[in-house]
Amino acid sequence: MFLHLGENVVVPIKDIIGIFDMETTMYSSDTIQFLRMAEEDGFVERITKDIAKSFVIAEVDKKSKIFLSPISSSTLCKRTETVYYAL
Repeated sequence: MFLHLGENVVVPIKDIIGIFDMETTMYSSDTIQFLRMAEEDGFVERITKDIAKSFVIAEVDKKSKIFLSPISSSTLCKRTETVYYAL
């Protein structure tokens, strides 16, 4: 099963490492530094030009990838729960 992250981006649920709320995690300087370094190294993919509400860390082709999503972390988490209930 796949998780729709926004726009035309989907990721296999089995490849998702974590879903994080942008607003609450940005209080930590460690998170800010982590995202900054990941972006410099080319691991960050902006899904849309809109403001990111969440970020999703996933393993894509044996490499970590961070997707900045315009969809809230709570909505993304609910979508994963819906998939598991459907199974």
